[in-house]
Amino acid sequence: MEKPVPSEPTLSADALLQLLRGRFEQLCQDVAQAVNQAPAGQVINASEEKVRDLLADFRQATYQAAIQLRTDAAQAAFPPSAPSTDRNAFAEQGAG
Repeated sequence: MEKPVPSEPTLSADALLQLLRGRFEQLCQDVAQAVNQAPAGQVINASEEKVRDLLADFRQATYQAAIQLRTDAAQAAFPPSAPSTDRNAFAEQGAG
């Protein structure tokens, strides 16, 4: 019988949302500005590249934030062990 794989700590979608909310609001403003500044009849040609770049930056920031939140969750789940109070163990480590 297989042993169940211990689950990794996970990030919270709510935490990610809180972290990115301001950046997403700015993204929406920037996209609207890019589209609105495009001349009539050339909206796609004049705004598509700018919007693509804005979304690419947001995609990268979102992924980096998600990875950081998961890393933080993993570190919180497994805090560093307390230092040993065994003086002999400390002396043996320093003697080498």
